[in-house]
Amino acid sequence: MIAFARLPHPAPTTADARAAVLANPGFGTNFTDHMVTIDWTEAAGWHNARIGPRGPIALDPAASVLHYAQEIFEGLKAYQQPDGGLALFRPEANAARFNASAARLAMPALPEETFVESIRLLVDADRDWVPAMDGASLYLRPFMIATEAFLGVRPAKAYSYIVIASPAGNYFKSGAPAVSIWVSDYTRAAPGGTGAAKCGGNYAASLVPQAEAIERGHDQVVFLDAAEHKWIEELGGMNLYFVFADGTLLTPALTGTILPGITRDSLLTLAREEGLTVQEGRYSIDQWRDDAASGKLVETFACGTAAVVTPVGKVTGRNGAFTVGTGGPGQLTQKLKARLVGIQRGEVADTHGWMTRI
Repeated sequence: MIAFARLPHPAPTTADARAAVLANPGFGTNFTDHMVTIDWTEAAGWHNARIGPRGPIALDPAASVLHYAQEIFEGLKAYQQPDGGLALFRPEANAARFNASAARLAMPALPEETFVESIRLLVDADRDWVPAMDGASLYLRPFMIATEAFLGVRPAKAYSYIVIASPAGNYFKSGAPAVSIWVSDYTRAAPGGTGAAKCGGNYAASLVPQAEAIERGHDQVVFLDAAEHKWIEELGGMNLYFVFADGTLLTPALTGTILPGITRDSLLTLAREEGLTVQEGRYSIDQWRDDAASGKLVETFACGTAAVVTPVGKVTGRNGAFTVGTGGPGQLTQKLKARLVGIQRGEVADTHGWMTRI
């Protein structure tokens, strides 16, 4: 494994200033003291790995990432454990997905053990930044950008891998027991595109429809398929699950246009252990509306690293609105969330070896 140099921090955040941030961390607006950086070039491969003070990135104006968007990222969390220690949830799965995204964007693969070690080192360096309040965590953001200075449409020959961290509270600010969804007329991804990769361009394309949802009073936007514009795919940054009265749990299948969520995959496992009939397939917006009206569908929830498990209460589109179940959190949604969060926080037995202690 590549060796990491440790650079001293000349002026880390004071304990009082850090405590003020941790009292109300928000999401993605406050950052810890350190960062990890590793460089890659065609000639040298991965090298110059270091952990040191968080700071600005120096880029040439012709850096490829600024012109051709060779950029990928991941998101995972570190959690406080009952004994005062810290643990990561399935970092190996993030490492594998990071490399799958890299392959789609013509970027170099990062050894998975190096990815996990970079996360472990940063969490260890900034362990005092992990919030202890209920529902809070330390959010980790590994990303890779193309840094070669050139203008031309080809894969870059130089990259930087960087990891930063942010203490995180609740993802949704509305505080509502269930989120409200707007059915977008825009398309997030098309077959053969980058929908299954975690790259910035996918999220940039979602900003206008997400803003449209917010303007209409909703928390999130749901995207339909590009070909027929009828099949449900995912939210702006989360996968969806549908719970039926007969004990069936359905989530849209991974067809290449949907991000393969790690929370999504974990819930598939937990749901099967609960004795549910689990299906991955297609589900249309018309079916969603009709099944909610008839009572066949009793719950819908979204899931992802940032928002964990979030109930969907109301859905609105150009053709009207409908309510899912009671409009609030459903029993299965709450049960699955409690078990997943319990595993992450060391309060429920981790029978799958998902947690990595720091």
